[in-house]
Amino acid sequence: MGIELDPYPQFQEYAHPEKFVSASWLSARLGTPGLSVVESDADSFLYDIGHIPGAVRINWHKDLNDDTVRDFIDGEGFAALMDSKGITRDDTVVLYGDQNNWWAAYTAWVFELFGHPDVRLLDGGRDAWMAEERDTSYAVPEKVTEGYPVVKRAEAPLRAYVDDVRAGGATLIDVRGPEFFSGHEGDLGESSGGLRSGHIPGAVNYPWGAAVHPNGRFKDRAAIAAAFEGIDLDNRLITYCGAGQSAAHTWFTLRYVLGAKQPALYDGSWCEWGNMVRVPIEKSPN
Repeated sequence: MGIELDPYPQFQEYAHPEKFVSASWLSARLGTPGLSVVESDADSFLYDIGHIPGAVRINWHKDLNDDTVRDFIDGEGFAALMDSKGITRDDTVVLYGDQNNWWAAYTAWVFELFGHPDVRLLDGGRDAWMAEERDTSYAVPEKVTEGYPVVKRAEAPLRAYVDDVRAGGATLIDVRGPEFFSGHEGDLGESSGGLRSGHIPGAVNYPWGAAVHPNGRFKDRAAIAAAFEGIDLDNRLITYCGAGQSAAHTWFTLRYVLGAKQPALYDGSWCEWGNMVRVPIEKSPN
């Protein structure tokens, strides 16, 4: 572990307090050697209108995906990306972004697939930083490094594919809102990336937003545990949503706040399942 942990009392209640930092903790340590701050947004242009000083931008769609195979970049691609952003294997990486850290959590999950040792999430994300009127910058860091190791993605047990979902034995957690889960609104399938609307058979609905306050900051552990009441944290858990982003936030919550033993993200999510031929779906009763 590179840089000292954030001692914020609420984080100490979590199963893995080392995975969370507050805006005040981060502000006091900007510029510390070995600290890399990464912004990852749904709206990538937000970075251009002001970002945390020294932060680099990772565009989830452009930087982390290989469109030729519709998958994530490989070990060589990830190493090259890290070198281009000035991130070394020993760095403490703090991620943040817009939309309640959906894409930042997704990017953190990709970092974990490549086994980066110290990855943390800024509680509340970009909105938390801006709400406290902390310093921002327009400057784009020009730091470039060499030698980030080429590491093969270690996907199991962090990632689930459609065959894993179909195999059964796991608790499927649909983190979309109940209106999406029910499948009764006519345009829901299209707006959530699928040709059909509904949910994967056997899935249970635990909307991601129950774990956070309206400002995007995480609730205390007791409140989050109550929000996921009924989930066996020792069982194999698979989270999914429309395209994977809010499910990544829930994956992060289950693993690092509640200490779930085997959470996985089905990143294909409804974009894949809802479009597959001869794959069943369910709709909730009226």
